[in-house]
Amino acid sequence: MVKHTQATYEDQIMTILHIDSSAQLEGSTTRALSAEIVAKLRGEVIRRDLAKALPLINHTWIGANFTPADQRDQVQTDTLALSDTLIAELKAADTIVIGAPIYNFGIPAVLKAWIDLIARAGVTFSYTESGPKGLLDGKRSIIAVASGGTPVGSDMDFASGYLKHVMSFIGIQDVEIIAADQLVAQRDKAIASARAHIDTLAA
Repeated sequence: MVKHTQATYEDQIMTILHIDSSAQLEGSTTRALSAEIVAKLRGEVIRRDLAKALPLINHTWIGANFTPADQRDQVQTDTLALSDTLIAELKAADTIVIGAPIYNFGIPAVLKAWIDLIARAGVTFSYTESGPKGLLDGKRSIIAVASGGTPVGSDMDFASGYLKHVMSFIGIQDVEIIAADQLVAQRDKAIASARAHIDTLAA
């Protein structure tokens, strides 16, 4: 976890969790747009680049997760250590900015791995008589979505709606999608539209 300060205010500084999930390290539209969003918002930044990969959950992780915290052995505690760190980053942030390219109509596998590691019953959501309840309320999420050909918000877009649902599931109801879609056909227009949207964001 890396923190740096972009600006100093007399008021309390916003904390931004900046997540990128594009496999492209250079020339990525979502990386560029997510960076522009963070620069627009200004604040203290927690950086998480998922291109460095995350482990997939397995039977050991599931067993540790469903063992009460006060009954976990050292191996189980160590197994959940990365998940605990990722959740701590979420809890520390006021705003979560995510760069999410659409791969084959959905989100990148590394972003799904991050979701699996942070969606934990009793930690980021709870089960109630009326259904699941998110525990990370009072936060905001801004998601930069880009695609080569998939229209964002269309029936073939299984990324943006899913991400909004996941954010809501863990309690983050204020979710804004900034789209640069169909880049193959209309790259300049799509990026200009996304940047115009960024210009309207309130810090």
